[in-house]
Amino acid sequence: DTAMSVALPEFDGRIITVPISFKEEVSSNSPGQNGKMDARLQRNLPRTDRVDFLARLAVKWAGLRLKPNSEKKIAIILSNYPTKDARVGNAVGLDTPASVVNILNAMKDAGYHVTDIPADGDELVHRIIERCSNDTDTLTEEQLRLAAGHVSSREYQGWFDTFPKQVQEELVEAWGPPPGRVYRTGDNLAIAGIDLGNVFVGLQPPRGFGENPIAVYHSPDLAPTHHYVAYYRWVRDIFQADAMVHVGKHGTMEWLPGKGIGLANTCYPEVTLEDVPLFYPFIINNPGEGAQAKRRAHATIVDHLIPAMTTADSYGDIARLEQLMDEHYQCQTLDPAKLPLLEGQIWDMVRQADLDRDLGVDERPDDFGDFLLHIDGYLCELKDAQIRDGLHTLGEVPRDEQMTGLLSSLTRLDTGGIPSLRRSLAEAMGLDYSSLLNEPALPAPDPVPVPLAQGDGTPLRTQGDLLERIEDLSRSAYQTLDSGGFNRQDVAGTVEQLLGASDAQTSHVLNYVTESLHPALLRTTDEIGNLLRGLDGQFVPAGPSGAPTRGMANILPTGRNFYSVDPKTIPSPTAWEMGTGLADALLQVYLEEEGGYPEMVGLVIWGTSAMRTHGDDIAQVLALLGVKPVWQEESRRITGLEVIPLPELGRPRIDVTVRISGFFRDAFPNLIELLDQAVELVASLDESPDDNMVIKHLQEDRNASPAEGEETQSEGNPALFRIFGSKPGTYGAGILGAIDERNWETVQDLAEVYTAWGGYAYSRQDFGVHARGEFRRRFSQIVVAAKNQDNREHDIFDSDDYMQYHGGMIATVRALTGNNPQQFFGDSSDPTRARVRKLEDEARRVFRTRVVNPKWIDSMKRHGYKGAFELSATVDYMFGYDATAQVIEDWMYENVTESYVLDPETQQFFQQSNPWALRDIVERLLEAIERGMWENPPPDMKEKLQQMFLDLEADLEAR
Repeated sequence: DTAMSVALPEFDGRIITVPISFKEEVSSNSPGQNGKMDARLQRNLPRTDRVDFLARLAVKWAGLRLKPNSEKKIAIILSNYPTKDARVGNAVGLDTPASVVNILNAMKDAGYHVTDIPADGDELVHRIIERCSNDTDTLTEEQLRLAAGHVSSREYQGWFDTFPKQVQEELVEAWGPPPGRVYRTGDNLAIAGIDLGNVFVGLQPPRGFGENPIAVYHSPDLAPTHHYVAYYRWVRDIFQADAMVHVGKHGTMEWLPGKGIGLANTCYPEVTLEDVPLFYPFIINNPGEGAQAKRRAHATIVDHLIPAMTTADSYGDIARLEQLMDEHYQCQTLDPAKLPLLEGQIWDMVRQADLDRDLGVDERPDDFGDFLLHIDGYLCELKDAQIRDGLHTLGEVPRDEQMTGLLSSLTRLDTGGIPSLRRSLAEAMGLDYSSLLNEPALPAPDPVPVPLAQGDGTPLRTQGDLLERIEDLSRSAYQTLDSGGFNRQDVAGTVEQLLGASDAQTSHVLNYVTESLHPALLRTTDEIGNLLRGLDGQFVPAGPSGAPTRGMANILPTGRNFYSVDPKTIPSPTAWEMGTGLADALLQVYLEEEGGYPEMVGLVIWGTSAMRTHGDDIAQVLALLGVKPVWQEESRRITGLEVIPLPELGRPRIDVTVRISGFFRDAFPNLIELLDQAVELVASLDESPDDNMVIKHLQEDRNASPAEGEETQSEGNPALFRIFGSKPGTYGAGILGAIDERNWETVQDLAEVYTAWGGYAYSRQDFGVHARGEFRRRFSQIVVAAKNQDNREHDIFDSDDYMQYHGGMIATVRALTGNNPQQFFGDSSDPTRARVRKLEDEARRVFRTRVVNPKWIDSMKRHGYKGAFELSATVDYMFGYDATAQVIEDWMYENVTESYVLDPETQQFFQQSNPWALRDIVERLLEAIERGMWENPPPDMKEKLQQMFLDLEADLEAR
C-alpha cells in the first residue's frame, strides 16, 4: 500500500496523501463450497472526518488560484533549532535569510502586498531577533510584549476545546493546563517574527525538549507545547495565512508525534498545521526528509540546488610542507648535500601539523624516500577532496568560479551514459584513471604527458600530482567555455587547447555540458518561479531527486516537486554491488586492525540514504550475513533471498544489528521484513557457530540470564531482534537535546537517552515493541559501529544526525562494555569505489579539508549571518561527535579556536553579522575544556576564552 498509494503517485506530482476510505472485508452473499457462504470481498468505507479534512484542503488550494495576489496572506517560517539567536534559519546548504529576501522581492514583483523588505539577509535576521526571538537566554519581557503577534488565553482555549480528547490529555499531561507557561507574557503567548504587509516572516517555535529537559530521557513522544500549537493556529486563524512556506531542510513540525503516513486528527503535524497549504523549498539531495514533509504535512516540495563545490587545495602548514617537498625533489639532482637538512625540516613540519597520526607513523621513518611518496599521495587526496564553496541562495544561478567549480564536480563521475571529464582527459593522454584514483602515492610515469607537463612548473612526483593537474585542466576547460557563453561551437577548440589534439570522448562530455547541463543550471531561477506558481494554486512539476555529484547530474534542473523511489526495487542490482564492496572493505579494515572477523557489526541505516543509493546499506547488511537478493527480471523488484554457500562466501557469516531512522521505518516496511527474513534465514542454517555468528549468538543467548530491562511482549523470537528504531510515531535519537541543553554528565547518560529513543524492535511479527533489554544485549555484542556516507555534498561535521545516530551507537557500546568498538566510516560517494576507513581518520580529513580551511571559511563569510551560523554549527557537531565517539583531538580544538575565535578578521566578521554565533562557539569550547574533552589546552587559553565570553555577553546585552 505504501508503494502503490503513496510513493508511486508522487512520481506524478501528487501532493496530498490523506486517506479518505478504508478497506473492509464483507460477505459476497453467494454460496461457496458445500453451500456455505464463505467467499469474502473487500469494499471501501469512507471516513467522514478525513473526507471533510481533504475537502477543506482542496478549498484552500482553490483559494490560491482564485484570490488576487494583492489580497493573499503568506507566512514564511524559518526553523530555529537549537533555539538560539545564533541559529535562525537552519537549512542544509542554503543561505536561508538571503533566500527569504529573494522570495520577498519576487512576491512584490508578482503583485503581493509586501512592505519594508530588508536589504539583505543580515538585516532580516537582526530585525527578527531585536523584535522577539526564541532564545530564552536573551529574551526580555519587553520583547515578549512587543512580539509580532499574541494569542490570549481565551483564544487558545477556544482552539484547545476543538482538539480531540486524546490530544487535549497529552498536552495537559506534558505542559499543564492551557495555555501553559512557555513564551507567555501576562495572559498572552508571544509569536516571534516580523510582519511585512501581507507577509509574516516568523520563527518556528521551540519543540519543547529545552523547556522540559528531563523528557529527553524518557519521552521521545513528548507532545509539542501549547505555545507550539498556538503559534501555528495563530498563523492560520488570526494572521489568516492563505499558505505557508517553510524555508529549507528542515523544520520540526513534520517530525512531531503521530502516524508515519495516512495521518489522523490526533497526529500533531495535522493538529498544528491543519488545512493550510504548505510549500517547502528543500535541498534536492535529501529525498527522504522531503518525503516526510510531503507525507506528514501535505507539503509541496520546491527543490533547490546544492551549494557550489570546489576542491580543498592546500593552505597553512600543508602548503609549507609541499614547498619543502618540492625543494627536496629539486635538491636530489642540484644539491644532494642539503637533503638531510630538508628531511629533518619535513619531519618537523609533519609533527607540527599533527600529520604523523594521519600517516600512521610514530617516529621518523628510515626509508625517507618512500615516506615522501606516502606524504605526497596523502596530501594530494586532501587537496582533491570536494568541499562546498559557500551556500546556495534560492533562485540564484551559480556564477564565475562557482559555476565552473560546480560543473567540474558534476562531471567528476560518469553520469547517465556521459563519461567523467577527468577520466576522459586521463585516457586521452594514455593514463590509467582508476590507478590515479586508487593509488595516488605511486610514482608518476616517466615521461609525464605533455599537456600535464605544461603546468606551473610544480614537480609531478606521484600519480596524485597528475590527478591534481587533470583537475586543473577540467576547470580550465569550463573557464574557457564560460568566457564564450558555453557555446557548443567552442568545444573543439577548447579540447585542442587542452590536449594539443582532438579527442572524441572529451568532446562528447563538453558537448553534453553546453547542450544539457549548463542550460539546466541556468534554470535554477525556477526555484522561485515554481514557488510562485504554487502560491498561485498552479501545478508544481515533479522531478527526480538525489545527489547530483554522485553521477546524477541528469536529475537537474531544480525547482521541482521531487519524488524518490519505488520501495519494492530496493536494493537494486547496482546497490548490491556497492553493498558487497562496502561489506568486503569493512571486513578488510577490521582484519588489518584486529587480525580476525567481527562477530557483530552495528550499522546505522537512514531512509534518505536508501532512497539516494537504492539500498547500499541494505545490501551491505545482506552481504555481511551471506545472503543475496533475488530480483524479478522484468520489474527489477525483489522477490526473495538466496543463501550464499560458505565456500563461495569464503568467510564466516557476520551478525549485524541495525539502528534505523524513524523515516526508514515509515517508508520501507518491506525492507524491515527483508532484513528480518535474512536474519531468520541465516539462523535456520545447519552450520557451526564458528561459521555463522547469528547461530553463535543464539546459542550464547540460551545460556545467558534473561535480558536486562523490561520484559519484551513479542509475537516473534526476541533473540532474533536485529532491527531497532524509534517508538512508533516518533523520530530521532535524542542525543542532540541532551547535548544542546548540557543535560548530561557521563557516557552512561548519553547511552540512556539513546536507548530510550531507540530501544524498540522491528520484525515481521513485531512493529516497534518495547525491547530495551534485547537492545542492550545486542549492542553489548557490537565490535564494529559503522555508518556510510554516499556523497560529498556534506560531511560528518555538517549535521547533528551523524553524531546522534552513529556517535550515539558508539557511546552506548562504550557505556555497556567499557570500551569503544571499532568505529568505521564507509564512503560510497563514487559508486564504482567502495571505501571504508576508521572514523578518526575521516574526522581528521574533514577537519583539514573543510573545517579550518581558509578557502571554506572565506566562502562562508560571503553569506554573512548564515555563514557565521555554519561555523557555529560545525563546532557544535564536532563537540557532539567527541562527546559520543571521542574523535576530536586537542590539536583540532586548538586549531579551530585559532581559526574561528582568535583570528582578528574572523572576529570582525562575527561581530558584524552574527555575534551570537561567536559567543556560542566560545561557550562550547569552554565546555570542552571543563568536561576534560579538550584535555590539555595551551596555557592561559581557558582564561582567554572566559574573558572573551564575558566581553561578548556584555556587548550583546548592550545591543
